[in-house]
Formats: sequence, structure tokens, C-alpha cells
Amino acid sequence: MPDADAPSDRNDDAHRTRDDEHAQDRDESKENRNDDDSRDNSERNSDKDDVNGNSRKKRSKKPLFILAGVVVVLAIAAFVWWFSTRNQTSTDDAYTDGNSVMIAPKVGGYVVGLPIDDNMYVHKGDVLVEIDPREYRAQLDRARAQLGLAEAQVKAAQVQLDIARVHYPAQYRQAQAQTSAARAELRQAQAAYNRQHSVDARATSAQNIDAADAKAASARANVTEAQAQLASASLVTQQIRQAVAALDARQQEVKQAQAQLEQAQLNLSWCVVRAPADGWVTQRKVHMGAFLQPGESLFSLVTPQVWVTANFKETDLARMHPGDKVEIGVDAYPDLTLRGHVDSVQKGSGSRFSAFPAENATGNFVKIVQRVPVKIVIDRGLPKGRALPLGISVEPTVYFQ
Repeated sequence: MPDADAPSDRNDDAHRTRDDEHAQDRDESKENRNDDDSRDNSERNSDKDDVNGNSRKKRSKKPLFILAGVVVVLAIAAFVWWFSTRNQTSTDDAYTDGNSVMIAPKVGGYVVGLPIDDNMYVHKGDVLVEIDPREYRAQLDRARAQLGLAEAQVKAAQVQLDIARVHYPAQYRQAQAQTSAARAELRQAQAAYNRQHSVDARATSAQNIDAADAKAASARANVTEAQAQLASASLVTQQIRQAVAALDARQQEVKQAQAQLEQAQLNLSWCVVRAPADGWVTQRKVHMGAFLQPGESLFSLVTPQVWVTANFKETDLARMHPGDKVEIGVDAYPDLTLRGHVDSVQKGSGSRFSAFPAENATGNFVKIVQRVPVKIVIDRGLPKGRALPLGISVEPTVYFQ
């Protein structure tokens, strides 16, 4: 039995071996086919990659060219802008400026006339406000009366001077004559006195002696009095100068009265407030019937002359000089372009003249670019009948020479 089964086992092994070989051949064929497929796929993928790579390479160059063109255009535009603006500078920190005259009365009183209105244009000399003049007319009449009285007193002083020039010299001569007469009487009395005392007592009487003594004493007293009057009358020059001084004082009173009269006339004329220049009435605060105090602000008068105050950076002033041409744009009127020139540059920055200037000597210091006001005069471009309000924003461009 073992021997009979041995061939069959060998046959089974042979069959299995052949089956294994066939299976191995099939696996190898599959592997070969898979390898072929993978190679085909890889070749196809590589072809596709080559095509895609070539297309990507072709598409990637175009944006580079566009970017390079944009850069070139921007560089050219920047160069053109720099070249065209290298000789100019501008600022938006600029405003219109002008003369604003405050109108105030010089005398007080009630308003009896007000022929103006808000934003009204007036000419030089036009009546703006009328104040009640009755009190000032009375002051004028009183000043005229005082002047007349002073002039009359001057005439009286002149007459007194004329009298003094005649009276005091005559009085002096009269005093001299009286002194001479008194001395003559004294000599006569002295001679009688000597006779009475030189004769024998039996040849005269006591009464005659007493009479001679009294007459001599009286004569001496008269001489003393005459000498005193002569000394007083001798001040002729001083007395005339006194009369002249009195006349001068009266003349000064006349001048004082004339000044008071002129002041009264001025006060009366100031009852009518007139325009000092052409301009527009702005910020009116006065009304009909109001009581005004001297110096009280009534309104402002804006004159037609307008210029531009531009606050340029200090770094812009190196090439800026008076006379440089300026082009001015006005924010309020976009279609309006003005032409002007630099008039002057303020000798100091805006912060230097502020109410509280910077104190950089203490504490930490941070450098800030300062701005300096520049006055720009408008030459042309402003239409007739159109006025620029004060304080509106403008943008000047200065062209360096």
C-alpha cells in the first residue's frame, strides 16, 4: 500500500508544482502589465507636467513685465512730479486777513439815529450812528460865554497895564517932590530950633522953644514918611511887570476858554459817528434808543483790502523771498484762482508771539518744526463785486525765483 500510493503522491506533487509555476507566471505577467501601465502613466504624467510647466513658465513672465512697467511708470511720474514741483512749496495752513476797524463813540448818550444795517457796505464819511446832541449844544453855549468873559477880562487887564505905565512913574515923581518938600521943611524947622536954643533965654519964651522943638520933630517925621513913600514908589518897573503878568494871566484864561470851546465843538461833532474808511459793517451790537458809553464797541468795519497770512514751515523759508509769485486756491470758491506775491516774512514764529510762548530751557525737549507767518498780497484774479471774508481757508503755492 505504501508503494501503490507513492506514484499518486508524486503525481499530486507534480500537479501542484505545475500549478504553482502557472500561478507564478500569471503573477509575473500581471506585474509586467502593471509595470507597463505604470510606465505609460508616468510617461503620460511627465508629458502633462512638461506641458503644464511650459504653460506656467509662459504665464509667469507676463505679470513680471506688467509689474516692471508699473514700476517704470511710477518712477517716471515721480520724477516728473519732483521736477515740476522742485521750485515751489505750498501749505493749507493759510487764511485770509485784513483790516478790521472797531467803531466806538467818543461821547456818551442815547442813540437817536441808526441808518446802517448788518453787513452793509458804507463809504468813508457816511453817517453810522447819531447820538442825542442837546447836552453838548448846551456845553458849547457855556464855553462860548466863558470865552467872551475871558476876552473882556483881557481888555480890562490891558487898560490896567496902560494906566500902570502912566500912574506908577507919576507916583514916583510925586514921592520925590514930597521928599524934597519934607526936607526943606526940616531945614526950616531945624533953623528955627537952632535960633530958639542959641539966643538968651530972656530974649525968648518957653513957648517959642517948645514950638520950635515940635516943628523940628514934625519935619523929621515928614521926611521919614516921604522917604518911605519914595521907596515904595520907586518900584515902578516891578509894578508895571505885575500889570503885564496880570494881562498874561487873562490871556491864558482866554486860551483856556478857547480850548474848552473847541472841546465842546468836538463833543458836539462826535455826536455823529462817521465811517473812517470804506468797508462792510460786521458784528453790529448797537440798536436804536440804546445808551452808549464813551469807548463802547458798537461794531467792526472790515475794509476791502484783503491779503493772505500763510504759516509755512521753517524749512520752506530758505528759498522764499519777497516778490516770489504765488498762486492761491480758495476753499470757499473752488473755481477761483488768485495770483499774488510774497510781501514779507514775519520776524518770528507764531509760537514766539503767542500768549504763552514755549519754555524749552526746562524739562524734556522735543523738537517741533515751527511755522512762520508769511504775508501774501493778492494782485489779481478776484472778480469785481466779490469780496473775500476774513479768516476763510486758502491754499497758496509759492513759486521760487
